[in-house]
Amino acid sequence: MVHFNYWVVIVLIMTGLYVVMAQTNLVKKVLGLNIFQVAVFILYISVGKLAGGTAPILAAGFDRYANPLPHVLILTAIVVGVATTALALALVIRIDKAYGTIDEMEIEELDKEQE
Repeated sequence: MVHFNYWVVIVLIMTGLYVVMAQTNLVKKVLGLNIFQVAVFILYISVGKLAGGTAPILAAGFDRYANPLPHVLILTAIVVGVATTALALALVIRIDKAYGTIDEMEIEELDKEQE
């Protein structure tokens, strides 16, 4: 399977998108976004891989070098993703304290009742 990574990316993107759209629990939505994010990471890493390439260190016997930029960008994106996930979960905790629930439909009903 030559394009196995790309099939994994497609499955993960569809899974993450389904979880975000189908679930009403806010924690599950955050997890769905994380699955989607991991799929994008795998996609960028797969695209950045060069068949037969090596690290960009000059050495005898190597004529193909892989570009390290996609991998460095993914490391940065992972750090940003962890921070974003922490913020999203903190917001879910705050929503739970304010409404007493983390179900999206129940929160909408409570908002309608208050109007």
